[in-house]
Amino acid sequence: MDVLSDAVAAMRLGTPHSSRTERRAPWGMRFTPQDGAGFHVLLQGSCLLIPVRGEPIRLEVGDVAFLPRELGHAIADGPDTPLAQVDSRALLDGSALPEDGAAAPSGPVTVLLCGAYRLDQTRTHPLLAELPDVVHLPARLGRHPSLRNAIELLGRELDTDAPGSSGAVAALLELLLLYLLRAWHLDRDGATGWSAALRDPAVRAALQAVHRDPAAPWTVKSLGAQAGLSRSVFAHRFTSTVGVAPQAYLTWWRMTIAARLLRETDETLRVIAARSGYGSEYAFAKAFKREFGTAPGRFRAGAA
Repeated sequence: MDVLSDAVAAMRLGTPHSSRTERRAPWGMRFTPQDGAGFHVLLQGSCLLIPVRGEPIRLEVGDVAFLPRELGHAIADGPDTPLAQVDSRALLDGSALPEDGAAAPSGPVTVLLCGAYRLDQTRTHPLLAELPDVVHLPARLGRHPSLRNAIELLGRELDTDAPGSSGAVAALLELLLLYLLRAWHLDRDGATGWSAALRDPAVRAALQAVHRDPAAPWTVKSLGAQAGLSRSVFAHRFTSTVGVAPQAYLTWWRMTIAARLLRETDETLRVIAARSGYGSEYAFAKAFKREFGTAPGRFRAGAA
């Protein structure tokens, strides 16, 4: 898998959920904080997205707003509209947005496509950690056609009860998340950090090598060879772009894989150690405890 796909897969927990909702003004909703992410796509009308931090954002038709860490936010038809409380955790379990019975029947209509993802925020991949609290992707003609197509398909599936629609919605939500992240990173011309890393052919080649085979006995020299650079040039370029040294990222990613295997599988510690690039259970357990502050066995029991 490529780096972006791996980063999302490592954090994803459970099945994402989405719904299409129609509101007539005046309307407003305040979403409670939760361990996950969410998005809004404006299909008709306009509204305000009010984050916990920062200024309100005006959303127009076609705009997408992605909240990678749900700190709590509000959306409303205007700045002074009273806000009804919405339990974000219920949305993660598949509940639909509550009906707004107080709305005036003659008010302007707003149609939204909303969704929620359950993500492991305890070990956020740095590619997602550097995202702002709100990723706003304004509608622009000809920009990000794959993202727009995924939104259109998702809207169609939510409006039908045809066979396979539940599976199609879940798959489209996974696709939509990847397209959202890709669009934001590719839009950041001249950016530093992980957006720059995904654009840099040499750094990207080394990252892809690590993600393709994390158990390989990688060294700075061998990763530099993957990037087509000398050891010293590669080390400096990787560290200045990604923010950590190559070996530090390699260890972090191996431990992320190990934690996921401990949480989601019944593989033995010996097998997990080998898949994480360690030649012995002892070396693996020592590295794991240094990273997580607990032994692998205790971590697995706690996750269960």
